[in-house]
Amino acid sequence: MTSILEPAHGGGVSGEARDAAGRGPTRHLRVAVIGSGFSGLGTAIRLLQQGIDDFLVFERADEVGGTWRDNSYPGCACDVMSHLYSFSFAQNPHWKSTFGKRDELYAYLRDCADRFGVRPHIRFGHELIAARWDDATRHWHIETSGGEYTAQVLVTGTGYLSEPALPDIPGLADFEGKVFHSSRWDHDHDLAGRRVAVIGTGASAIQFVPKIQPEVGHLDLYQRTPPWVGPKNDKATSPLQAKLLRGLPGYQNFRRNFNMWGREILAFVMARPKVAGKMQKMASDHLKKSVADPALRERLTPDYVMACKRLLFSNTWYPAIQQPNVELVTDGIDHIRAKSVVGKDGQEREVDTIILGTGFKAVDRPVAGRIWGRGGVQLREAWSGGMSAHRGTTVAGFPNLFMLLGPNTTLGHSSQVVMIEAQIAYVLSALKQMDRRGLSSVEVREEAQAAYNTALDERLDGTVWNAGNCKSWYLDSSGRNPSIWPTYTWRFRRQTKHFDLGEYQLATTVGAGRPAVKHV
Repeated sequence: MTSILEPAHGGGVSGEARDAAGRGPTRHLRVAVIGSGFSGLGTAIRLLQQGIDDFLVFERADEVGGTWRDNSYPGCACDVMSHLYSFSFAQNPHWKSTFGKRDELYAYLRDCADRFGVRPHIRFGHELIAARWDDATRHWHIETSGGEYTAQVLVTGTGYLSEPALPDIPGLADFEGKVFHSSRWDHDHDLAGRRVAVIGTGASAIQFVPKIQPEVGHLDLYQRTPPWVGPKNDKATSPLQAKLLRGLPGYQNFRRNFNMWGREILAFVMARPKVAGKMQKMASDHLKKSVADPALRERLTPDYVMACKRLLFSNTWYPAIQQPNVELVTDGIDHIRAKSVVGKDGQEREVDTIILGTGFKAVDRPVAGRIWGRGGVQLREAWSGGMSAHRGTTVAGFPNLFMLLGPNTTLGHSSQVVMIEAQIAYVLSALKQMDRRGLSSVEVREEAQAAYNTALDERLDGTVWNAGNCKSWYLDSSGRNPSIWPTYTWRFRRQTKHFDLGEYQLATTVGAGRPAVKHV
């Protein structure tokens, strides 16, 4: 294999902090934020707006943007309306169409960093190596690739679509051609005339396959499970709409809220598989209209209820995969050789490029292997029985740790930005409470977290995500769903509006500079 699937690292190191080898004092922060995508940038902006400037954002790459920086594959776009897939406090009246394209969203995030003065607080080229809680000082000790820091509060904004999931296929490492994951697209590799194998038919492949199909010589599309695909009603912003968005006060906010509340209807549907089954006629009709061949249509028809897996939207997917230079392979892959892919049917197909559209480590968060809480317990160890958190944000045994887009905050019906903003409000409420009470740390009580997750599991039981007859990335190896928020976003926003101290174990530092704590 002539390429390595490299993470999106980058940029220079500021050298502001010093390590333990005597190169100077370690800087202490009120808040340390990991990542500069929607979660990290949103946190930074809101901290500044609340008058809190004693914080830094640690970013492993050389620019902000998170998912929208890393995913630059052809056709990359959002399937949530742009007005809703953007900050409510940083609305953009210049969206070019209903759904934002990757370059537009990436530019929006860079503009937010500039417009709100966040960049001086960002340390690029600072990948998180380890974060360890010190119970004596009530601080986090943070080691990054650019130096060491301490912080009272640690906020992770690493999301769940940041680390590529690589398939365990025999022989993949021995392939002599080019291999790359869709989120690490190799733009220097010319696909013109090449024989390409695409592994996976999820959200990314749905977008990039129609873009590369016209230029490749031949494309083998390896489908394990067909997705439900609905039509995408993407329209260019009309001159009248542009005028209203830019000139009529409150209009864009109205459009955003109208879309947000309208999408709550989908949460009702998805909680009821029978109702969702009736609604899947939209996707079924789209398939029937797009694919005339009954045999091919049968191979493209899912055997699970719509939205059990993520519902996808495209007007170009079905036309692209029916072109003469595309072969849909549904028998599975047995192994890979130096210059070919061998299917489970025994057929060998020569290729010179393999593109992995195999998704991300959504239920095995890599950041969990880099955080150690009270008593030196690693977060990955604490989650050995499955990911869980309180209100998707705090974890028992990990004081002053706040995880944005933590367990059970993924949405199947609306915008993740809505959840991110709700969690940021929860963090800000916690910081205010800590200031007001003179608290050095807050740690969610085990019983509060357990009760919260019991209620979550009960609400998930019987929903389309758990009872839709599919195996999705929402589920972990035990079959539990640690990913989806199974109901309306207004319920989550209500739960995270105020930080409830009664659910937490609280501590204050006793005496100036003394590490002893008093629990209150």
